[in-house]
Amino acid sequence: MHEDFSTPLVSLHQWFAVGSRHERPGMTGMAHFFEHLMFKGTSRYSGHDFEHLIQANGGTNNAFTSLDYTGYYVDLPASKLELILDMESDRMINLVFEPKRIESEREVVKEERRFRYDNNVNGYMNEAVFSSVFKVHPYRWPVIGYMKDLNSITIEQFKEFYRTHYAPNNSVLVIAGAVKTEHVKKLVDKYYGKLEAQEIPKTQISPEPEQKGQRRTVLKKSVQNPYLAVAYKSVAAGHSDQYAFDLLSNILSEGTSSRLYRRLVYKEQSVTSIFAYAYTPQDPGIFEVFAAVKPGYSTNSVLRSISAELARLQSQLVSESELEKAKNQVMKSYVDSLKTISGKARALASNEVLFGSYLEMFNDLDKYLSVTREQIQNVAKKYLNSNQKSVVLVVPKVSMKKGS
Repeated sequence: MHEDFSTPLVSLHQWFAVGSRHERPGMTGMAHFFEHLMFKGTSRYSGHDFEHLIQANGGTNNAFTSLDYTGYYVDLPASKLELILDMESDRMINLVFEPKRIESEREVVKEERRFRYDNNVNGYMNEAVFSSVFKVHPYRWPVIGYMKDLNSITIEQFKEFYRTHYAPNNSVLVIAGAVKTEHVKKLVDKYYGKLEAQEIPKTQISPEPEQKGQRRTVLKKSVQNPYLAVAYKSVAAGHSDQYAFDLLSNILSEGTSSRLYRRLVYKEQSVTSIFAYAYTPQDPGIFEVFAAVKPGYSTNSVLRSISAELARLQSQLVSESELEKAKNQVMKSYVDSLKTISGKARALASNEVLFGSYLEMFNDLDKYLSVTREQIQNVAKKYLNSNQKSVVLVVPKVSMKKGS
């Protein structure tokens, strides 16, 4: 609970500690599919009523699914808090599983998979990157799941998934805005107090084995120019190296003065765009460099330039000015994300779900400030090694390269 009377609004975030990492082969995509089903309604509030009531009362709502959790959120006038608590607590336990609606939504999810993955460069590259970096861990499959699994999941499996994971003891409820804590506690007790806990099975996840050699994937698609990604396994959220990784990524690709942009976009003019990021979920994630190669330029030359910049991070300390600039940009982005009530609620929810304590968020700025040039170099040396590299290439079905 966070009181904030800067605007007469309230933001409610109801997150569940279930994502694609809690699935298993043959049932991938369950968590994301269920995000859709949660909007299909209960006996008290139909799917249409749910959306209509929120909009009619001046609110907006949405949801998302990640590797580790599923989040639902509503922003609306503070005076309407009791209404949304009634609706959210109701759909936590009273969801209706109507076969026709499920089959209709199955087609919606399958079309989303086609649009975002099968027919989208970023989508099928992202899927290939994760399946290359991870061979054992459930991060190897996409959040949206595989098409064959989307076709085969049964209503009984949905019901069991709902009973198991959509329980109050597997959920975090965050309420931020122009409401008094004492009043909110009474309302939460009224609508959630009688909900029964469920036995949450412990997810058995085998650790990802150490990668001992470079992996390479080539996809031939109907594209005008090549795309490439270079990826390495990184660290988990909250790891001591996470903060250096974020700053390293910023130094490499944030803005036109960044290292990769200056070299490949401005000087060599071999790519039209390039970016790097460190993704740090609940378990060790990935560090990735993604580039769109200009027609006529070879992917090998671009890969050599990227490797040279990564090697420079390993052999030389970044400058004091680069590090200070990166810290300023990363911390500004962090603070900007907390400017809205919904942003504050989201930060509280994510820290509570990932670490079991929202208090972790108050340590982040100090941890970024404490990163040294030596730590960035050590992270580059430790994680960005050639035998731990995965390369994914997307090339035109008919080669358009001119050599070099």
